Amino acid sequence: MSHQVESSDSKSWKKDSSTSILERKKSPNRLVVDEAVNDDNSVVAMHPQTLKKLQLFRGDTILVKGKKRKDTVCIALRDENCEESKIRMNKVLRSNLRVRLGDAVSVHSCPDVKYGKRVHILPIDDTIEGVTGNLFDAYLKRESTLLLLYFSYALPDTCTTHARVQIQISSSKVLTIFFKIICSIFLVQGGMRSVEFKVIEIDPGEYCVVARDTEIFCEREPVKREDEERLDEVGYDDVSCVRKQMAQIRELVELPLRHPQLFKSIGVKPPKGILLYGPPGSGKTLKARAVSNETGAFFFCINGPEIMSKLAGESKVISGKHLKKLKVDIERIAKDTHGYVGADLAAICTEAALQCIREKMDVIDLEDENIDAEVLNSMTVSNEHFHTALGTSNPSALRETVVEVPNVSWEDIGGLENVKRELQETVQYPVEHPEKFGKFGMSPSKGVLFYGPPGCGKTLLAKAIANECQANFISVKGPELLTMWFGESEANVREIFDKARQSAPCVLFFDELDSIATQLCFECYLIPLQFCVWAHTHYHCCREEVVLEMLGVAADRVLNQLLTEMDGMNVKKTVFIIGATNRPDIIDSALLWPGRLDQLIYIPLPDQESRYQIFKACMRKSPVSKDVDLRALAEYTKGFSGADITEICQRACKYAIRENIEKDIERERKKRDNLEAMDEDIEEEDVAEIKAAHFEESMKYARRS
Repeated sequence: MSHQVESSDSKSWKKDSSTSILERKKSPNRLVVDEAVNDDNSVVAMHPQTLKKLQLFRGDTILVKGKKRKDTVCIALRDENCEESKIRMNKVLRSNLRVRLGDAVSVHSCPDVKYGKRVHILPIDDTIEGVTGNLFDAYLKRESTLLLLYFSYALPDTCTTHARVQIQISSSKVLTIFFKIICSIFLVQGGMRSVEFKVIEIDPGEYCVVARDTEIFCEREPVKREDEERLDEVGYDDVSCVRKQMAQIRELVELPLRHPQLFKSIGVKPPKGILLYGPPGSGKTLKARAVSNETGAFFFCINGPEIMSKLAGESKVISGKHLKKLKVDIERIAKDTHGYVGADLAAICTEAALQCIREKMDVIDLEDENIDAEVLNSMTVSNEHFHTALGTSNPSALRETVVEVPNVSWEDIGGLENVKRELQETVQYPVEHPEKFGKFGMSPSKGVLFYGPPGCGKTLLAKAIANECQANFISVKGPELLTMWFGESEANVREIFDKARQSAPCVLFFDELDSIATQLCFECYLIPLQFCVWAHTHYHCCREEVVLEMLGVAADRVLNQLLTEMDGMNVKKTVFIIGATNRPDIIDSALLWPGRLDQLIYIPLPDQESRYQIFKACMRKSPVSKDVDLRALAEYTKGFSGADITEICQRACKYAIRENIEKDIERERKKRDNLEAMDEDIEEEDVAEIKAAHFEESMKYARRS
């Protein structure tokens, strides 16, 4: 009878919040920049319906915010021909807002603009080169039509001359000009030449209306062009192809600068710094400049060699604080953070808070000055946020060593029930129930040796038991410890055990143990010894140290260091050593004494029931057709190891994927050829499943390891 494997329910689609900070928020006051019909610097045009949505009237003063924290004040006008989602402005306004056509700006009401008493303006130096005559008479004299033209352009920047002028305007004509104190540039045409001016200072406030009694000062030296453009030349638009990285940088830098109340509401300190690393020329400095310019922060570039000195700086320990708003299991998190110091725990809290903020980015607008209190009160850190933070962090003391908590569970391993039970008693019980061992006066075992044919799941079992007891897992390949340098191999062994003790409870897994723990056999080295003696006698080219090394003294030292570390293991440190080998007959007997690897567990080839369980474990997440008989496959694969069965399942999946892709391509081709049959093709679409034919094709290439 065929056996149907029910595929697990696919997890509901979850939006990736890692780049949510980059998404453009939909808001009525967020409009797209379009080209202006007229060339007035003091006005912008919007559709009447847009003005109605924003509760604005024709002639209202508005604050327009652009990129890099630039903004300006303008007059809102109606334009029936303008699209509702767009705002029209001229080139000068776009330049001051650091935006281009198609970019988004935000519009805000700005009703209270004061009349200006004095305005200080300066010209840009390279625009007045070669200008002959008096700059004041040519551009700023009150009777000059150029001056009126300049003021009708209404922009917050000015010109340079060493003169002082008071603008006189007749009472029959009201002239209103808006100025801003920060870095706005505007043009004043004069004859065949145009001059750029910049507003330096305004009294009072940031914005003002230039009226009849407003005094304009043009004193001091002209502004240099490089001073204006040095920090404004790089923005987010100049950084491409690093979407996820820029999202992380903006979360860690821009978010705390613009909205520190987000972190304050959760109760964690915002990040203090980040490290950008990568190959030369990958844009690390460019990204730092872009964030600085977009946030309006000062930027200081310091090269590493510039701050080198003879004296080392003192280290500073920063202790983390508890979160104020959390719905988490603190005891569970404490069990999952073995080997973490205080600073590591503080970093995890910060990352969990960032994860909470990422989920709220769809209702948070970075361009807004304030965030709604309702949003701040709804932000609560949960267990899921901490689980995500733990997955992206490692203990600071263990960053040089690959330490992980595996995600392999018992469900991933079919069969071997007796082995699982013995591993639970040896490794899991001492971690979860240490008081029981103390009550019965028994010291738990410290080591286990897996042996058996290759591909039977020795490494998988070690990872599974580490995951079940939530212990750290350090995997070491035997040959990785051996080096050509004298004493370096023993140092590697000592360092590995030090890391394991620091991250306790920890499972230290030695794969291919026979490569470093082989018993010495003089006959094995007789031929190399004879060769070395012959070479030393005839050519004097083989020293005594080389002879000793070829006799296996280096491997002997590694084994001795391994035995010393096992014997010196503190009873209070829950470090379990698991070795795996395919050749237990060549393992040195000293390694198998009590107190070392005293538990020997044979991992056999799976029997029929175990093979069936392995097939179920491999296919539990895949859609399997009803015509697949896993018990028949288990019976047919006698003598196959777990790795061999896994290969059969993977190959069957590959054939199913190939067939599904070919059907999709054929279906698309038919749709292009016959558009009327499109609906019928959709109804006849087959459900993607792994069928018996795929397993039959896979079994043609099956092999026993």
